[in-house]
Amino acid sequence: MKKTKQLKGTLFLVFSICFMLGSTAQQKIITGKVTSSSDGMALPGVNVVVKGTTTGAATDFDGNYSINVSNENAILVFSYIGYVTNEVIVGSQSVINVALVEDAASLDEVVVVGYGARKKSDITGSVSSVKSEEVTAFPVLDAQQALQGRAAGVAVQSNNGGEPGTPINVTIRGNTSINASSAALVVVDGFVGATYPQPSDIQSVEVLKDASATAIYGSRGANGVILVTTKKGKKGKMTIEFNTNYAVQTTSNRLDLLNANQFADYTRAINPSYTQGTANTDWQDLIYTTGHTTNHQLSFSGGSDNVNFYVSGNYFDQKGVVINSGFERFSFLSNIDAQISDKLKLGFNAFGSRSTKDGVSTQASTGGRGSGDVISIAYRFAPDLGILDENGNNTFNSVGDNIDNPFAVATERVDETLEDIYRANFYGEYEIIEGLTFKSTFGFSSRNQTRGQFIPSTLITSAGDQGGIAGISNLKNTNLLSENYLTYTKALGKGSLTLLAGYSYQKDRTVTNSSGAEGFVTNSVSYFALNTASTPLFPDSFLNEFEIQSQYGRVNYDYDDKYLITFTARRDGASNFAKNNKYAFFPSGALGWKVSNENFLKDNEIISNLKLRASYGVTGNPSIAPYQSLATLQSIYAVTGDQTVNAVVSGRPANPNLKWESSYQTNFGIDLGLWQNKASLSVDVYNIDTKDLIVGNSNTPEYTGFLNPNFLDNIGEINNKGVEITLSTRNIRNDNFSWSTDINWSKNKNTVEKLFGSDVDFFLPSAAPGHFLQDETHILREGEALGQFFGYEYRGVYQGGALPEGTATFSGAVAGDELFTDVDGNGEISSSDRKIIGDPNQDWTFGFNNTFKYKNFDLGIFFQGAVGGDIYSFTLSELASGGSNATTEALKAWTPSNTDTDVPSPNTREKRMNSRFVFDGTYVRLKNLVFGYNLPENITEKLGMNKVRFSLSGQNLLTITDYPGTDPEVSYKASGSQNANVNQGFDYGNYPNIESITFSINLKF
Repeated sequence: MKKTKQLKGTLFLVFSICFMLGSTAQQKIITGKVTSSSDGMALPGVNVVVKGTTTGAATDFDGNYSINVSNENAILVFSYIGYVTNEVIVGSQSVINVALVEDAASLDEVVVVGYGARKKSDITGSVSSVKSEEVTAFPVLDAQQALQGRAAGVAVQSNNGGEPGTPINVTIRGNTSINASSAALVVVDGFVGATYPQPSDIQSVEVLKDASATAIYGSRGANGVILVTTKKGKKGKMTIEFNTNYAVQTTSNRLDLLNANQFADYTRAINPSYTQGTANTDWQDLIYTTGHTTNHQLSFSGGSDNVNFYVSGNYFDQKGVVINSGFERFSFLSNIDAQISDKLKLGFNAFGSRSTKDGVSTQASTGGRGSGDVISIAYRFAPDLGILDENGNNTFNSVGDNIDNPFAVATERVDETLEDIYRANFYGEYEIIEGLTFKSTFGFSSRNQTRGQFIPSTLITSAGDQGGIAGISNLKNTNLLSENYLTYTKALGKGSLTLLAGYSYQKDRTVTNSSGAEGFVTNSVSYFALNTASTPLFPDSFLNEFEIQSQYGRVNYDYDDKYLITFTARRDGASNFAKNNKYAFFPSGALGWKVSNENFLKDNEIISNLKLRASYGVTGNPSIAPYQSLATLQSIYAVTGDQTVNAVVSGRPANPNLKWESSYQTNFGIDLGLWQNKASLSVDVYNIDTKDLIVGNSNTPEYTGFLNPNFLDNIGEINNKGVEITLSTRNIRNDNFSWSTDINWSKNKNTVEKLFGSDVDFFLPSAAPGHFLQDETHILREGEALGQFFGYEYRGVYQGGALPEGTATFSGAVAGDELFTDVDGNGEISSSDRKIIGDPNQDWTFGFNNTFKYKNFDLGIFFQGAVGGDIYSFTLSELASGGSNATTEALKAWTPSNTDTDVPSPNTREKRMNSRFVFDGTYVRLKNLVFGYNLPENITEKLGMNKVRFSLSGQNLLTITDYPGTDPEVSYKASGSQNANVNQGFDYGNYPNIESITFSINLKF
C-alpha cells in the first residue's frame, strides 16, 4: 500500500513537470510598438491585454511593449483613451505593431450624469468634465479648490483666503438667489449632499450646468450639480500607490503700514498732545510665520472576475501662515463592488474623516472696543507699542478703540473645532430581464462637531472685566438617503431608447446645543471646566429636521447616431415649505444633432466632430432653513414686580404660501472638433430667469405686534445670461515631445428684474463691520446687477474757497477735507447724494493651462484670473479714518504745503461708503507651475515598481493686479450671512492668501 502511494506520487510529479515543460514550451513572447494612425507618433501607456485573461502589459514612453502569450490562438486587445480599441490574433507573429485610430470626439468616453452614464457624444446638456489628473495637479485640502479655472462658468471662492480648513463655496453660472443658497449641489458616488473625498481618491468630476443636465435633481438643481466619482478597483493584480508631498507656505502679500516714527507724526497731526511710545513693532511680522503642509496617501486596489476593491487612507496636516492656526485630518475611503451572479451586482462605499482645526479670529463682524480679529488689529494697532507694557501686561491700543494687541489675541485666545464625518452607501443592482435593470441604494451620513472657545482674562479689553470667557457648542447632523430606480434600454431599428424612472427619499436632522460661562479663577482650564466659573451664561439648543421625497424620470432617444432627444421630469416634495406648496414639478427637454455624422460631412478632412445642442427646463432651489414659513414665538425677558422672568411674544407672522424659487433655463451649445480632434471647441450660450425669489418681506404693519415683522416671501426675479467657451488643442505631438493647451472663458451678467413689488424697487443691505456704524453699503435695485456698492462719489480734496462745479462737502468742511459729487445739487452733501459707486460682479473669468512633455520630463503652467469685479476695502477705509495706524498713503496727505494730492488731510473721519475705497479687482494669477520627472521603465522594473514620479511645484507664485489690498480674491461676509449672495467684493480682516512651494513623490507598485 505504501509503495502504491509512492508510485502515484512519483507519477504525479513526473506528469506535473512534463505539463509545466509543455506549458513553457507553448509560451510565446510578443513584442511590438503602438502608434497613432494619424501622425505615426508613439503612444505611451497603451493597455495590452491577452483577451479573457488577467495577463497584461503597457507600452513605454516610446510605445514599445512586450507580453507573454500561451498559444497562437491568443487575441491581444489594445486600448487607449481617445482611440478605438483594437484586437489582433497572434497567429504565427512574434512582432505585432499596431496603429490605433483616434476615436472621433472621444465617442466612447463615458461621462457620469444623474442616475447613470452617457457617452460624451450623446449628451444633449451642458456638462464640463474635470479629470483625475487635473484634480490632483497641485496639492489642495479640498477638491473643490482644484476646480478653479478648470471649468467654464464655475466660480470657486474660499470663504477666508488661505485659512487652514476654511470652507469652499462653488457657484455655477452666477448667483441665482438673494436669501437662499446659490451653492452648487454636490453628489458623491450617488449620495446627494455628501462631503468631498480627498483629491487623490477622485476618478472624475462632472459639472452639470443647464436644465437638461440638472433637472433630474429637480428642486435642488437650480444652482448646478457637481457629480464626483471616486476611484474603483480593476481586475488584475493588486496595485499599491503612495503619494506624499510637503509644501512650504508664506503670505502672498502684506500692507505697507506706517512705522513708529511715521505713525507718531501722523497721529500728532490729528492730536498734537500725543506722546510717542518707545517701541517700533511690525505687527504683521509678529502674527505671520512660515507655514507648511504635509499630505500622505496610501491606496490599495485590485480585483478578480467577481470582486473589485479600492481602499485608501490619507493624512493631511497644515500649519497656517498666521501663528497658532492649523488644520489636521485623518480620512479613509473604501469602494467594494461584487458581481454576485450574472444578474446581481452589489457594492459598498464608505468614507470617514476626523479633523481638528485651530482657528484664529479673522473677518470679525465687529471690531470695536474689546473685540476685533487678528488681521485687522495687526493693521491698525499702534506700531510704537510692544507686546507687553512696563508692568508685564498685554498692551492695548493707544489711539482709537481700546483693543488688545494682535500677538496676544493670536497666541492666547483659544478656538478649537473637532469634527467627525462618516458616510456609508450600499447599492444593489439586478437585471430583471434583458435591458431592464433595477438599482437600489441606501446611504447614511453623520457629522459630529464640537467647538470650544476661550478668551483668557489676560486679554484685558476682551475679557479682563469678565475674568475670562469660555463657551462650547456641539452639532450633530445625520442624513438618510434612499434611491430606487429602473433603467430600460432597447435598440429600435436605427435608434436606441433609454428609459429611467425612480423614487427618492432623504431626511436630514440637525441638533445643536451650546453653553458658556465667565469669571474663572485661573486661565489654565480653558473651555473644559465651565463649572469652575462664577457666572454661567444662558445655554441654547435647537433641532432642525427636513425631508424631501421625489419621483423622477428620464427619456433618452438616439436615432441613427445623428439625432438626440432627452426629456427629464422630477416631482419634489419638501417639508421646509409651506403647507400650500409642499410639492413642485420640474421638467426639461433637450435636442442634439450630430451634424458630423451626416453624409455631407461624414468624410470631411477638417471637421471631425460637429454637434449642435439646445435645451430648456425648470429647476428649483429649496435652500432655506426649515420652519421659515411658520409663525414663531420669541423669548424675551420681562419684569414682574422686581423679578426678571422669561416670557414669549409673537416673533414673526406665518406665510402658508411660501414655495420654491424656480429657475427657467435656456441653453444653446455647439461642440466642434477639427483635424481629427486635435482642436476641440465647445461654446454655450444661456439664459436663466429665476422667479419667486425668497426675500424678507417687511410689509407687516407694526400694530400687529410681531417682534420681527420680516417674513420670507416669494417677491422677486433675477436674470442671469452668459457665454462659456472651452478650447483644447494638441499643438505638437511626436515621439519625444508633446504640447497641449486647455483654455476656458466665461462671462455672466445678472440683473434684478423684480423686487418686492410695484411700491418698492430697491433694497439697501449692509455688510460693514458693526463698529463702522454704516447701515447701508450696497443696493439691490430693479434693472441693476446684484450687490452694487452704494455710497458717495469721491472727487478729491477740498482746497478751500469756491467749490468745483457739481461737488459739495459735508457741513463744516475746511480745506483738506473730502470732496464729493453733489447729486441732488443742493450745495451740501447728505444721504440723498449717494449713488452706485462700484459693481462687484466680474465681467469675465478664465483659465489657461499648458502641458509640455519631453521624454520622461513634463512641465505644467496654469494661469487663472478674472477681469472686472470691483472691490470695496473696509480695511483701507478704516486705516484712512484717523483712528488707527495707516498705510503709507498717509505720507501723501494734504497739507497747506502739499495741495497736489487726492489724499485728505490727517483727521478723524467717519467711515463713510465712498468711491475712494472702490478698486478694480481684475487679476491674473499663476495658479500652478509644476515640473515633473518619471523614472525610466528599466529603472522602475529593477526597483520592483510600476511608477516613480518626482515633481516640484509652486502655487500662487505670481499675481498681477492693481488692487492695493493684500489679495483680489476677497470674501468678507460672502458666506453664512442672510445676504451672502449679494455681499460680494468686500474686504475686511481676511486671512491672507498663500504662496506655496511643494515637493511631491508618487510611487506605484
